[in-house]
Amino acid sequence: MDIKIAFLGTPEFAVPILRSIIKGGYKISCVFSQPPRKSHRGQKINKSPVHIFSEDFGIQIKTPNKIEDELEFIKSLNLDIAIVVAYGQILPEEILRLSKKGFINIHASLLPKWRGAAPIQRSLINMDKNTGVSIMKINKKLDEGPVCNKYQINILENENAKSLSERLSKLASEKIIENIKEILDEKIKFNEQDHNQATYAKKIEKSEGKINWNDPAEKILAKINGLYPKPGAWFKFQDQRYKILKAKLSKKSGKIGEIIDKNLTICCGLNSIEIIEIQREGKKSQLIEDFLLGSKLKEGIILNNE
Repeated sequence: MDIKIAFLGTPEFAVPILRSIIKGGYKISCVFSQPPRKSHRGQKINKSPVHIFSEDFGIQIKTPNKIEDELEFIKSLNLDIAIVVAYGQILPEEILRLSKKGFINIHASLLPKWRGAAPIQRSLINMDKNTGVSIMKINKKLDEGPVCNKYQINILENENAKSLSERLSKLASEKIIENIKEILDEKIKFNEQDHNQATYAKKIEKSEGKINWNDPAEKILAKINGLYPKPGAWFKFQDQRYKILKAKLSKKSGKIGEIIDKNLTICCGLNSIEIIEIQREGKKSQLIEDFLLGSKLKEGIILNNE
Protein backbone atom coordinates (compact mmCIF):
# COMPACT_ATOMS: atom_id res chain seq x y z
CA MET A 1 0.00 0.00 0.00
CA ASP A 2 1.29 3.43 -0.90
CA ILE A 3 1.78 5.75 2.07
CA LYS A 4 0.58 9.27 1.30
CA ILE A 5 2.83 11.84 2.99
CA ALA A 6 2.87 15.64 2.84
CA PHE A 7 5.86 17.67 4.00
CA LEU A 8 5.55 21.25 5.26
CA GLY A 9 8.79 23.16 5.76
CA THR A 10 10.69 26.25 4.69
CA PRO A 11 14.29 26.90 5.90
CA GLU A 12 17.55 25.06 5.39
CA PHE A 13 16.98 23.30 8.72
CA ALA A 14 14.14 21.30 7.13
CA VAL A 15 16.01 20.15 4.00
CA PRO A 16 18.05 17.25 5.48
CA ILE A 17 14.89 15.91 7.12
CA LEU A 18 12.97 15.96 3.83
CA ARG A 19 15.94 14.31 2.10
CA SER A 20 16.03 11.60 4.76
CA ILE A 21 12.33 10.78 4.29
CA ILE A 22 12.85 10.39 0.55
CA LYS A 23 15.97 8.24 1.05
CA GLY A 24 13.98 6.15 3.49
CA GLY A 25 11.80 5.00 0.60
CA TYR A 26 8.75 7.17 1.20
CA LYS A 27 7.13 9.06 -1.65
CA ILE A 28 6.13 12.64 -0.89
CA SER A 29 2.70 13.49 -2.30
CA CYS A 30 3.27 17.23 -2.00
CA VAL A 31 5.54 19.74 -0.28
CA PHE A 32 4.24 23.00 1.16
CA SER A 33 6.61 25.90 1.77
CA GLN A 34 6.46 29.64 2.34
CA PRO A 35 6.06 31.78 -0.82
CA PRO A 36 9.16 33.26 -2.46
CA ARG A 37 10.19 36.48 -0.70
CA LYS A 38 12.13 39.57 -1.68
CA SER A 39 15.55 39.82 -0.08
CA HIS A 40 17.02 43.07 1.17
CA ARG A 41 19.91 42.93 -1.29
CA GLY A 42 18.65 44.13 -4.65
CA GLN A 43 15.09 43.10 -3.78
CA LYS A 44 15.62 39.83 -5.61
CA ILE A 45 12.81 37.29 -5.15
CA ASN A 46 14.16 34.12 -3.52
CA LYS A 47 12.58 30.70 -3.17
CA SER A 48 12.95 28.94 0.18
CA PRO A 49 15.58 26.18 0.56
CA VAL A 50 12.80 23.56 0.80
CA HIS A 51 11.16 24.99 -2.35
CA ILE A 52 14.44 24.74 -4.29
CA PHE A 53 15.15 21.21 -3.03
CA SER A 54 11.64 20.02 -3.96
CA GLU A 55 11.91 21.39 -7.49
CA ASP A 56 15.31 19.75 -7.94
CA PHE A 57 13.79 16.40 -6.91
CA GLY A 58 10.68 16.83 -9.05
CA ILE A 59 8.30 16.90 -6.08
CA GLN A 60 5.04 18.80 -6.38
CA ILE A 61 5.40 22.09 -4.46
CA LYS A 62 2.76 24.48 -3.18
CA THR A 63 3.53 27.91 -1.69
CA PRO A 64 0.23 29.42 -0.49
CA ASN A 65 0.14 32.69 1.42
CA LYS A 66 -2.35 30.92 3.67
CA ILE A 67 -2.43 27.14 4.02
CA GLU A 68 -6.24 27.32 4.30
CA ASP A 69 -6.32 28.29 0.62
CA GLU A 70 -5.25 24.72 -0.18
CA LEU A 71 -7.93 23.05 1.95
CA GLU A 72 -9.66 21.23 -0.91
CA PHE A 73 -6.37 20.19 -2.48
CA ILE A 74 -5.12 18.75 0.82
CA LYS A 75 -8.39 16.85 1.19
CA SER A 76 -7.80 15.33 -2.24
CA LEU A 77 -4.38 14.00 -1.16
CA ASN A 78 -6.05 11.61 1.34
CA LEU A 79 -2.99 11.86 3.57
CA ASP A 80 -1.82 9.13 5.91
CA ILE A 81 0.62 11.45 7.69
CA ALA A 82 2.06 14.96 7.36
CA ILE A 83 5.51 16.02 8.58
CA VAL A 84 6.01 19.65 9.60
CA VAL A 85 9.44 21.24 10.10
CA ALA A 86 9.67 25.01 10.65
CA TYR A 87 6.93 25.69 8.12
CA GLY A 88 6.20 29.21 9.32
CA GLN A 89 2.40 29.20 9.47
CA ILE A 90 -0.06 28.21 12.18
CA LEU A 91 -2.12 25.25 10.96
CA PRO A 92 -5.86 25.67 11.66
CA GLU A 93 -7.96 22.78 12.98
CA GLU A 94 -9.69 22.30 9.63
CA ILE A 95 -6.29 21.48 8.12
CA LEU A 96 -5.14 19.33 11.06
CA ARG A 97 -8.10 17.01 10.52
CA LEU A 98 -6.92 16.10 7.00
CA SER A 99 -4.29 13.49 7.89
CA LYS A 100 -5.13 10.05 9.31
CA LYS A 101 -2.16 9.97 11.71
CA GLY A 102 -2.04 13.71 12.24
CA PHE A 103 0.41 16.48 11.48
CA ILE A 104 3.71 15.55 13.13
CA ASN A 105 6.02 18.42 14.02
CA ILE A 106 9.77 18.32 14.58
CA HIS A 107 10.58 21.07 17.07
CA ALA A 108 14.16 22.14 17.87
CA SER A 109 13.99 21.98 21.67
CA LEU A 110 13.23 19.58 24.49
CA LEU A 111 9.56 20.41 24.94
CA PRO A 112 7.94 21.91 26.93
CA LYS A 113 11.06 24.09 27.13
CA TRP A 114 11.36 26.78 24.46
CA ARG A 115 8.05 26.54 22.67
CA GLY A 116 7.75 29.09 19.90
CA ALA A 117 9.62 30.67 17.01
CA ALA A 118 13.27 30.80 18.10
CA PRO A 119 14.17 27.80 20.31
CA ILE A 120 17.75 27.43 19.06
CA GLN A 121 18.61 31.09 19.55
CA ARG A 122 16.94 31.28 22.96
CA SER A 123 18.73 28.18 24.27
CA LEU A 124 22.10 29.73 23.39
CA ILE A 125 21.28 33.21 24.71
CA ASN A 126 20.07 31.55 27.91
CA MET A 127 23.39 29.65 28.17
CA ASP A 128 21.67 26.25 28.34
CA LYS A 129 23.96 23.24 28.61
CA ASN A 130 21.84 20.98 26.41
CA THR A 131 18.96 20.99 23.95
CA GLY A 132 17.53 18.60 21.37
CA VAL A 133 14.59 17.84 19.11
CA SER A 134 11.06 16.82 20.05
CA ILE A 135 8.66 14.93 17.81
CA MET A 136 5.09 15.90 18.59
CA LYS A 137 1.57 15.86 17.21
CA ILE A 138 0.31 19.35 16.38
CA ASN A 139 -2.85 20.59 18.04
CA LYS A 140 -4.57 23.96 17.95
CA LYS A 141 -2.21 25.52 20.52
CA LEU A 142 1.37 26.54 19.71
CA ASP A 143 3.80 23.67 20.38
CA GLU A 144 1.53 22.25 23.08
CA GLY A 145 0.68 18.93 21.42
CA PRO A 146 1.61 15.52 22.84
CA VAL A 147 5.18 14.29 22.33
CA CYS A 148 6.24 10.81 21.26
CA ASN A 149 10.04 11.16 21.37
CA LYS A 150 12.72 13.59 22.51
CA TYR A 151 16.40 13.39 21.58
CA GLN A 152 18.97 15.35 23.59
CA ILE A 153 22.41 16.71 22.67
CA ASN A 154 24.92 18.79 24.59
CA ILE A 155 25.60 22.34 23.47
CA LEU A 156 29.29 22.69 22.64
CA GLU A 157 31.58 25.34 24.08
CA ASN A 158 31.29 28.63 22.15
CA GLU A 159 28.76 27.07 19.73
CA ASN A 160 26.64 29.43 17.62
CA ALA A 161 23.10 29.19 16.26
CA LYS A 162 24.25 28.13 12.80
CA SER A 163 26.30 25.14 13.92
CA LEU A 164 23.72 24.10 16.54
CA SER A 165 20.94 24.29 13.95
CA GLU A 166 22.94 22.06 11.60
CA ARG A 167 23.54 19.48 14.34
CA LEU A 168 19.90 19.44 15.40
CA SER A 169 18.75 19.09 11.79
CA LYS A 170 21.13 16.15 11.31
CA LEU A 171 19.84 14.53 14.50
CA ALA A 172 16.22 14.90 13.39
CA SER A 173 17.02 13.54 9.92
CA GLU A 174 18.54 10.43 11.53
CA LYS A 175 15.49 9.82 13.74
CA ILE A 176 12.55 10.72 11.50
CA ILE A 177 12.23 7.43 9.58
CA GLU A 178 11.87 5.22 12.66
CA ASN A 179 9.29 7.66 14.06
CA ILE A 180 7.23 7.71 10.86
CA LYS A 181 7.23 3.91 10.74
CA GLU A 182 6.17 3.54 14.39
CA ILE A 183 3.47 6.22 14.08
CA LEU A 184 2.02 4.56 10.97
CA ASP A 185 2.15 1.14 12.67
CA GLU A 186 0.63 2.62 15.87
CA LYS A 187 3.56 1.29 17.89
CA ILE A 188 4.38 4.58 19.58
CA LYS A 189 2.69 6.53 22.35
CA PHE A 190 2.15 10.28 22.46
CA ASN A 191 2.39 11.76 25.94
CA GLU A 192 0.98 15.08 27.10
CA GLN A 193 3.53 17.74 27.95
CA ASP A 194 3.91 19.12 31.46
CA HIS A 195 2.46 22.54 30.67
CA ASN A 196 3.55 23.90 34.06
CA GLN A 197 7.18 23.57 32.93
CA ALA A 198 6.72 25.44 29.64
CA THR A 199 8.98 28.30 28.56
CA TYR A 200 8.62 30.36 25.41
CA ALA A 201 11.12 31.22 22.70
CA LYS A 202 9.65 34.39 21.30
CA LYS A 203 10.65 35.68 17.88
CA ILE A 204 14.02 37.45 17.78
CA GLU A 205 13.83 41.21 17.28
CA LYS A 206 16.77 43.08 15.72
CA SER A 207 16.83 45.46 18.69
CA GLU A 208 17.75 42.54 20.96
CA GLY A 209 21.14 42.39 19.29
CA LYS A 210 22.36 45.59 20.94
CA ILE A 211 25.31 44.85 23.24
CA ASN A 212 25.41 46.31 26.74
CA TRP A 213 29.06 46.43 27.81
CA ASN A 214 27.98 46.42 31.48
CA ASP A 215 26.91 42.79 31.05
CA PRO A 216 29.38 39.99 31.91
CA ALA A 217 31.50 38.80 29.00
CA GLU A 218 29.90 35.35 29.16
CA LYS A 219 26.42 36.83 28.67
CA ILE A 220 27.59 39.03 25.78
CA LEU A 221 29.26 36.04 24.09
CA ALA A 222 26.05 34.04 24.49
CA LYS A 223 24.18 36.82 22.68
CA ILE A 224 26.79 36.92 19.89
CA ASN A 225 26.55 33.16 19.38
CA GLY A 226 22.77 32.98 19.76
CA LEU A 227 22.17 35.68 17.15
CA TYR A 228 24.70 34.40 14.58
CA PRO A 229 24.43 34.82 11.66
CA LYS A 230 21.19 36.84 11.78
CA PRO A 231 20.22 39.34 13.05
CA GLY A 232 23.56 39.51 14.87
CA ALA A 233 24.83 41.17 18.06
CA TRP A 234 26.01 44.74 17.53
CA PHE A 235 27.38 47.96 19.03
CA LYS A 236 27.72 51.52 17.76
CA PHE A 237 30.80 53.70 17.37
CA GLN A 238 30.70 57.16 15.79
CA ASP A 239 27.17 56.52 14.50
CA GLN A 240 28.28 53.37 12.69
CA ARG A 241 26.91 49.97 13.62
CA TYR A 242 29.33 47.06 14.01
CA LYS A 243 28.08 43.47 14.12
CA ILE A 244 30.24 41.01 16.05
CA LEU A 245 30.01 37.66 14.28
CA LYS A 246 32.48 35.58 16.27
CA ALA A 247 34.34 36.15 19.51
CA LYS A 248 35.87 34.34 22.48
CA LEU A 249 36.19 34.97 26.18
CA SER A 250 39.22 36.71 27.67
CA LYS A 251 40.29 37.24 31.29
CA LYS A 252 41.79 40.68 30.55
CA SER A 253 40.38 43.62 32.47
CA GLY A 254 40.03 47.37 32.12
CA LYS A 255 37.32 50.01 32.10
CA ILE A 256 33.90 48.81 30.96
CA GLY A 257 33.63 49.21 27.17
CA GLU A 258 37.36 49.85 26.76
CA ILE A 259 39.33 48.40 23.86
CA ILE A 260 42.24 47.04 25.88
CA ASP A 261 44.66 45.68 23.28
CA LYS A 262 45.56 45.71 19.60
CA ASN A 263 43.47 42.55 18.95
CA LEU A 264 40.21 44.38 19.66
CA THR A 265 39.59 42.82 23.06
CA ILE A 266 36.80 44.75 24.78
CA CYS A 267 36.28 44.90 28.53
CA CYS A 268 32.83 44.00 29.80
CA GLY A 269 31.11 44.17 33.19
CA LEU A 270 33.07 41.05 34.11
CA ASN A 271 36.09 39.89 32.11
CA SER A 272 36.23 40.70 28.37
CA ILE A 273 35.67 39.39 24.85
CA GLU A 274 38.20 39.11 22.05
CA ILE A 275 36.63 39.66 18.64
CA ILE A 276 37.46 37.15 15.91
CA GLU A 277 35.14 38.27 13.07
CA ILE A 278 33.29 41.55 12.65
CA GLN A 279 31.15 43.38 10.09
CA ARG A 280 30.87 47.13 9.75
CA GLU A 281 27.47 48.42 8.64
CA GLY A 282 27.15 48.23 4.85
CA LYS A 283 30.41 46.27 4.48
CA LYS A 284 31.40 42.62 4.17
CA SER A 285 32.37 40.59 7.21
CA GLN A 286 36.10 40.49 8.01
CA LEU A 287 38.45 38.54 10.19
CA ILE A 288 39.77 40.85 12.86
CA GLU A 289 43.33 41.13 11.48
CA ASP A 290 41.98 42.40 8.13
CA PHE A 291 39.40 44.67 9.75
CA LEU A 292 41.97 46.42 11.96
CA LEU A 293 44.12 47.51 9.00
CA GLY A 294 41.76 50.39 8.19
CA SER A 295 39.64 50.72 11.30
CA LYS A 296 39.18 53.69 13.63
CA LEU A 297 38.58 51.28 16.50
CA LYS A 298 41.88 51.41 18.39
CA GLU A 299 43.33 50.41 21.73
CA GLY A 300 42.27 52.84 24.47
CA ILE A 301 38.92 53.83 22.97
CA ILE A 302 35.98 53.37 25.32
CA LEU A 303 32.73 52.23 23.72
CA ASN A 304 29.57 53.62 25.25
CA ASN A 305 26.18 51.91 25.33
CA GLU A 306 24.82 54.36 22.76
